[in-house]
Amino acid sequence: MAVVADIITVGAGHNGLVAAAYLAVAGKKVIVLERNAWLGGGVVTRELTLPGFRHDQHSMAHIFIQGNPLLANDDLKLKARYGLRYVFPDSPMTSVFEDGTTLAMYRDVERTCAEIAQFSARDAAAFRDLSAMAQVWLPMFLASLYSPPAPVGATYAMMDQSREGRALFRIMNMSIHDVLLEHFENDKVRMHFARIAGENLVAPDEKATGIGIFVFLGFLQKYGFGVPVGGSGALTDALVACIKDHGGEVIANTDVVKINLSNDRATGVTTRDGAVFTAKDAVIGSIHPHVLGTMIDGIDPAVRKDAEATQVSGAACITVHAALTEPLRFKARRAVNSVMIELLPDRYETVRRSFDDLRYGQFSTYPLIGLGSLTMFDPSRAPPGKATVHLWDYVPYDRDDGRSWDDTKKSYAELMIKHASRFIDNIDSDNIIAYHCDSPVDMERTSASFVRGDLHGVAMPIYQQGAHRPTPDLGQYVVPGVERFYLVGPFQHPGGGVFGAGRATAMKMFDDLRMDFQKQGKAA
Repeated sequence: MAVVADIITVGAGHNGLVAAAYLAVAGKKVIVLERNAWLGGGVVTRELTLPGFRHDQHSMAHIFIQGNPLLANDDLKLKARYGLRYVFPDSPMTSVFEDGTTLAMYRDVERTCAEIAQFSARDAAAFRDLSAMAQVWLPMFLASLYSPPAPVGATYAMMDQSREGRALFRIMNMSIHDVLLEHFENDKVRMHFARIAGENLVAPDEKATGIGIFVFLGFLQKYGFGVPVGGSGALTDALVACIKDHGGEVIANTDVVKINLSNDRATGVTTRDGAVFTAKDAVIGSIHPHVLGTMIDGIDPAVRKDAEATQVSGAACITVHAALTEPLRFKARRAVNSVMIELLPDRYETVRRSFDDLRYGQFSTYPLIGLGSLTMFDPSRAPPGKATVHLWDYVPYDRDDGRSWDDTKKSYAELMIKHASRFIDNIDSDNIIAYHCDSPVDMERTSASFVRGDLHGVAMPIYQQGAHRPTPDLGQYVVPGVERFYLVGPFQHPGGGVFGAGRATAMKMFDDLRMDFQKQGKAA
C-alpha cells in the first residue's frame, strides 16, 4: 500500500529541506526521502575520524544564507525555536604567504584597508572604493538571490537603460583577473582576491566572473562568515526539527529511482526496493540535470538533451579532515585567526598557472590549498584541548596517469599535508591523530548533486546562471510538460553553496498551489 502525503521531497540536502519546511509550516503533510544513512547532503557534520571530533564534510562556513529571509527574518524560527546558532568571527578570511606575511580581511573596512596598506597604500584606497560600490549593489544582490530569477533578456535590457546598469553589465562580463588588474597593483593583493574567487571553482582568468568580487565583499562586510555552533549540520538538524514539528517525516536509507506521473502530472515516487510514496499536491526533487531524463519518463527530447549537456567544473574538490592533538601553529609572522585560511605562494602568476593546469585536466604544479580549523571558534567540535582541521584542494576528476582515486587518494592527502607544513609548524604525525580523505569520486558518492566532484552541481559560467541555470528550460524550478514537479539543488539558481535556495522553489510552489507565501510561509 502506498504511503500518501501532500508533498514528497526527493533528497534531504539543505535546499530540499528548506523547500519542504516552508510547505510544512504552511500546513502541508510533507515526507522527505534521502538515499544516504545521514541527512543534509552538502550541509552535514559527521565524526569522520574519531568519536568526539565533529567534521564538516563539505560546507563549512555559512555566508550567503545570512541574507536570506529564512535566517535574516527567521521565517521558520530555526534560530528562535529549533536551536540554530552562529558565531561571527572578526576576521572571516586570511591569506598566508610563503614568506610569512599575511593579509587578513575584516568586516570593518578600515581594518582591512590597514592590512592591504602593508603592501600598497594605493591598493588600500582602491579597496575602500570597491567596498563602497559593493555595499551600493548589495540590495540588488539580495533581491535576486532568494526568489525565482528574472528573465535573462529582460534583465540585460533593463541594465542597458542607465549608465549604472551598463557599468554593472561590463563588470559582469569581465574576468576576476580583469577587475584585479584595473584596481590593484600589488601581486599579493591581486593573488588574495583571485584566490577568494577561486573558492567559487572558477579560475581568475575566466570571463564573466568579475561580479563575484563585489558579491563576496558585500556579504562579508554586512554579514560576516557564519560559523554554525556544533557544525555545519546544525542547519540541517534545525530544518529537520522544523519539518517534524509541523507533522512531516524525514526518512533516510530510501533511494528514489523514479518520479511517477499520471496524465503528465507528478503523483509520487518509487524507491529502489519498490515502495511507492504518493503525493497529493506535488513532488520536489533534487535531481541532477544529467540524470533527470532517466527518472522522469517522456521529457521533451530537446529539454533532456540540453539538461544532459550541462557542464560541470573542471576543478573537482578533494578534502582532508584531521583530528588534532592540539590547535595549529602557523609559521606566519602574526597570529592567524580566521574562518577561511588560504595558503599562497609569493607570486600571483603561480596561482593563475595552477588554475591553468586544471583547465587542461592536469594536477596543479602548486596546490591551491585552503583550510579551516573552526574549533578555534567553536570548541564543541572536539574533545577539550583538541582541535580539527579541514583542508581542501582542486584536482582533475580523471587522473592523467590513468590511476583510480580510490587507490591514490591517500598519497594525495599526504601531499596536501606536506604542502601545508610549509605554512604550519605542527601539521605532522605528532599532531594528527587520524585523518579522513574524500576524493572527487567520494564527493560524487556522498551526494548525487556533486557530479564529477563539482560541489556546485554544475559549473558557474554566465550561460548557466540566473534563469538559465542549469538550462533555460529548467531555470524556473520546473520541467516543461510535467506538472507539479519542482527542482531544487545547487544546480539551480543561485548556484552552489549554502544559500537556502529551496526558498525560491517554495515560492514557485506556493503560487501554483494558490497559497500566500508571505502569510502561510512563516512560522507563527
